[in-house]
Amino acid sequence: MRLSFLFTEVVDGLRRNLTMTVAMILTTAVSLMMLGGGMLSVRMADKTENFFIGRLEVRFYLDDAISENDPDCAAEPCKTLLTDLKQTSGVESVQFLNRADALEEAKKLFEDQPEMVQYITDSPLPASLRVKMTDAEQYQHIYDSFATRDGVRIVANDKEFVDRLVSLFDGLRNAAFGLALVMALAAMLLVLNMVQIAAFTRRTEVGIMRLVGATRWYTQLPFLLEAVAAAFVGSVLAVGGLVLARPLVIDRALGPLFDSNVFPRITGDDIAVVALTIAPVGIVFAAVTAYLTLRFYVRE
Repeated sequence: MRLSFLFTEVVDGLRRNLTMTVAMILTTAVSLMMLGGGMLSVRMADKTENFFIGRLEVRFYLDDAISENDPDCAAEPCKTLLTDLKQTSGVESVQFLNRADALEEAKKLFEDQPEMVQYITDSPLPASLRVKMTDAEQYQHIYDSFATRDGVRIVANDKEFVDRLVSLFDGLRNAAFGLALVMALAAMLLVLNMVQIAAFTRRTEVGIMRLVGATRWYTQLPFLLEAVAAAFVGSVLAVGGLVLARPLVIDRALGPLFDSNVFPRITGDDIAVVALTIAPVGIVFAAVTAYLTLRFYVRE
């Protein structure tokens, strides 16, 4: 097959059905951006979960007797509690904070809120044992083993907060994937219509070519390549949209949270991985749809 003929046929076909081509390009771009947004939500959910699980602690707040009378955790029951926690499977480290340590930590945390600092100073904080785990799933075992021990007043942890954050990103991901599926259906219908209209407008010349011995692939490949070319442009636009969305949307909306280490930052590597995934998906999707359309609906 002569490449010049093939190129000419593809360009002519795209030009003849310009509005359909533009509609397909835009639909493909939007659907792939939705898919890319869902994939970024998945990556952000995974990074957020790993980020927080790495800092996840179980905090055993001790009663007033220990907080007031045992600043070094050197007497019973604090000493035994500390030793047993360190020897428990799944515990990475245990840190004891007395009232003075807790007050200094709170002052640093609320240094820009003097009213809160004054309130904390007037209301002494309890001593605590901070337990880091090798696996967040160990929380329930540690809680059941030590929550009712002598000297323990309250047990707190961040796992529920992390689970809520991950659930939020999972919801955003599912919404983005749902919209992407709707847009993918619209793109599929546009490819189908585009191929059928292109074949119909050129039915006479295709018929002549078949009469003189041209194979089906020779006559139908230009139609398939038209769909692939439109999908390729749409994929490029989708990738460009994701690249621009990082500084213009993501960093602006979540920048303060990234800077304060509340959430892990979306990096250029994340965008690249998603872009290298969605671009081939868009092109292959268009090619398969066009091929099936030619196979089942166009018989010339």
